[in-house]
Amino acid sequence: MIRVLLFSSLREELNSSSVEVPALGISRISCLVEKLERLYGKSWGRVLKGENTLVAVNQTVVHDNHHIGDGDEVAFFPPVTGG
Repeated sequence: MIRVLLFSSLREELNSSSVEVPALGISRISCLVEKLERLYGKSWGRVLKGENTLVAVNQTVVHDNHHIGDGDEVAFFPPVTGG
């Protein structure tokens, strides 16, 4: 299983803080997003493919072509701003 975590405005927009997805057939972040879109609706794809959405695998920020597999934790979050 791949554990997916959603933070901040993404969690609010998708009305979920986490889901688990079988790892079978998922090798990259982009594949995971496509699977989530099929399972939960187009809004998931729109939000997670957002230009400013950040992704971390096992607490390391990565790009959408990063390899993932069974047991990984994938977190999606909006960019952090401060002032």
